[in-house]
Amino acid sequence: MSTLPWYADGLAFACTRCGNCCTGAPGSVRVSEEECAELATLVGLDLADFCERFTRLLEDGDVSLIERANGDCVFWSSREGCLVYAARPRQCRTWPFWRRNLASREAWAAAAGGCPGIGRGAPQPLAEIERARAHDGTSGLPGPE
Repeated sequence: MSTLPWYADGLAFACTRCGNCCTGAPGSVRVSEEECAELATLVGLDLADFCERFTRLLEDGDVSLIERANGDCVFWSSREGCLVYAARPRQCRTWPFWRRNLASREAWAAAAGGCPGIGRGAPQPLAEIERARAHDGTSGLPGPE
């Protein structure tokens, strides 16, 4: 018999495009080769040039977008928001439904402390949350796998 997760009734989230998840302390936005190709097309570069200019290799072998010196995503604009929103990486698309945020009610509340979109809008159904959690793009980041 399977036990339903604590969020079985769904979780409310509506992105406010505030940029809190795109700015602040340095981190990593892991990207696949396919995602890099989509981003390269969007910004008008070939894949090799895009990777050279906008990605870095992480210690675990994954590839991440670079960030500015202040920790902000290289594609974040305080005036325009995400400059690559249409092709944003899976890790960005699945926020806040990451495994580490869904590990417990406390982890969800901690994420909500920095995200004004958590708790807003209609609850997202369990199936959508589970799909995002399973493919959140955060492999290699601290937290429950």
